[in-house]
Amino acid sequence: MSETTPRHAGRPGHVAGQVKFLVCVDASPPSRVAVHYACRRAKNTDGRVALLHVVQPVDFRQWSGVEHMMREEQLETAESLLNELAQDVNSWAGVMPELLVREGRIGDEILGAVDDDPLIDLLCVGSNPAEGRGKLVSWLAGHLAGRLTIPLVIIPGTISDEDIINIT
Repeated sequence: MSETTPRHAGRPGHVAGQVKFLVCVDASPPSRVAVHYACRRAKNTDGRVALLHVVQPVDFRQWSGVEHMMREEQLETAESLLNELAQDVNSWAGVMPELLVREGRIGDEILGAVDDDPLIDLLCVGSNPAEGRGKLVSWLAGHLAGRLTIPLVIIPGTISDEDIINIT
């Protein structure tokens, strides 16, 4: 697929059960809001939800034991976070999400997850308006926008549950 070809060019419209919303998550409240948004969209379109947490590499090569321990701790934290959010997805959408942990640079891993799964139709990220554009949102806007082959939805972390229900 070329970088300029839309991901789903030539694909028929919405096929029930084959639409997947990918949400990039961390432990922040805006991530939980983005998950809620994706769940409402999935529920209303008979779609699915995938949660992605990217573990950033640690660089302690001179102390490989420390690097290994930090990596293991990050993976355990990611698994715990995803399991907690999976319960929210089940509550909001009535389905269990696909849980993805990838290791590497966040933008590269987001693109990799999208490229690896042709059923992903929409990328959702939460933002914290009080902090301006966060690291992920800034990176996405500056670097991914031209390389993403699916729509990107940035959900303000301050949006209420009622507003999410109204817009989805």
